Amino acid sequence: MSLKNNWRTATRLVHSGTTRSQFGETSEALYLTQGYIYDSAEAAEARFKGEEEGYIYSRYGNPTVSMFEQRMCALEGAQDARAMASGMAAVTAAIACQAKAGDHIIAAKALFGSCRWVIEKLMPQYGVEFTLVDGKDINAWKRAVQSNTTIFFLESPTNPTLELVDIKAVADLAHENDAVLIVDNVFATPMYQRPIEMGADIVIYSTTKHIDGQGRCLGGIILGNEEWIKEKLHEYYRHTGPCMSPFNAWNFLKGLETLPIRVAHQTASAGKLADFLATQKSVNRMLYPTHPSHPQADLAQRQMSGGSTLVAFEICGGKTNAFKFINTLETIQISNNLGDAKSLITHPATTTHKNLSSKDREELNISDGMIRLSVGLEDADDLMADVKKALDSIS
Repeated sequence: MSLKNNWRTATRLVHSGTTRSQFGETSEALYLTQGYIYDSAEAAEARFKGEEEGYIYSRYGNPTVSMFEQRMCALEGAQDARAMASGMAAVTAAIACQAKAGDHIIAAKALFGSCRWVIEKLMPQYGVEFTLVDGKDINAWKRAVQSNTTIFFLESPTNPTLELVDIKAVADLAHENDAVLIVDNVFATPMYQRPIEMGADIVIYSTTKHIDGQGRCLGGIILGNEEWIKEKLHEYYRHTGPCMSPFNAWNFLKGLETLPIRVAHQTASAGKLADFLATQKSVNRMLYPTHPSHPQADLAQRQMSGGSTLVAFEICGGKTNAFKFINTLETIQISNNLGDAKSLITHPATTTHKNLSSKDREELNISDGMIRLSVGLEDADDLMADVKKALDSIS
């Protein structure tokens, strides 16, 4: 048996999917081309008919993008994938490619604001019904099931409150009702959670986040089994054009090579900051999935192998003190992005989740004092000093 069949994660992230040109380059080649040349008219006809392997047009497929898709499949344990122009392009395509008028979607209430918009605003325009449920409560999922339910959708941990959903329980319920489960796995990263192993049918990433990890490129990817990708997604992908740029795919390939090292360092620092924040009097509550104080710490231990890189916490004194805290920081920078080499902080109620009603934010425990911190690659002690100084300013 080839050693390739037994490669561990770090090795797969360096080598999987690599194809080389006649020049034998070490780094993956960047194919910046829109089209491809055929040897004859007959060859072009055969390729369009699917009788001959090969690329047709970079909106359908590209060698650099294919390498990225194959490497992500090797990491995720998926049979096939399609890379997209952004994370939201991936979310929208995964739902829209299979939902039809008269279908019903069940989704957890705790979702990124744009994901909620797709479920609540976009899909109903095409006759697709939806029900939002408390993702933590498996009985709420059960009560929401209808005869026309075809899709279950969730993210875990959630943005920004780091709430967890029991992926296996929801997957089992979806399959009992002949529905598919889509999981947005961005916050956990593929290093710490494998939804397909727990029964998820489709896994989505915004590759803009940890997979790039250095604030350079937008991207997204949908992973699943080969039959679903070919029968449900491919024609939608081919004709609507949400394809990934080859240049971005090349950057993501480079990002994957260092993903385990980066995420491990960020997670270790996030854990230290979580321990520190949990003891501070000016912090009402701190949320980190694997911290003993997290209300779902047991579930985190079962389905995650690490707490990942995000910490959420609520500052005493609401928006006024939250803004003062954020504005006092020097090392940690203000941005609504996450998963970056730089530590980034945002105030969800006025940024990523501002379009939710105050009632919806209250229901999701996104208070005016809540802050989301994405921990980067800086020294943990420097980050701790920055946080302590900002907390001292409001105490």
